Amino acid sequence: MAVSPVLVIKVVDNVSVQVRARLYDDFSEHNIVLNSVLTYWWANNLPPAVKFLELLDSVIKRTINEIMPHKTLNLKYEVKANETLEKASELEINLISVVADDVGFKIDGGEISLSHISKIDDDFEPNEFVTTFDQSIETPDIVLKKYLEMKES
Repeated sequence: MAVSPVLVIKVVDNVSVQVRARLYDDFSEHNIVLNSVLTYWWANNLPPAVKFLELLDSVIKRTINEIMPHKTLNLKYEVKANETLEKASELEINLISVVADDVGFKIDGGEISLSHISKIDDDFEPNEFVTTFDQSIETPDIVLKKYLEMKES
């Protein structure tokens, strides 16, 4: 019987998002420290919800690549926000599926809920935004080669 790889995503004490992938005895773990990234995005007038989704994609890809080098990662997740992503201060992400080179991952704790990620005006009126992202992220050949070399050593 084949063992499915597992991806665990959870918010730790409302200060970081932990992404962990496991396959047999191999595992990789990375944390997104929210205070650090939010401060940077606010200081540079970048939309925190948009940037967080980009960062989450990248961290998931890197974490999985470290235990299972792959060319293509397919991510599907639903996003709910209290406004368009460019203006949102609250964000809910529900990871639906993760597939790396046709190998599906079991998802454990694939729900992330973040609040107060952007500065809100006093006259803010919430306008719920819901969408589903279904994307394919490619690993450049040179990067894939490095992950494969790391895995072999």
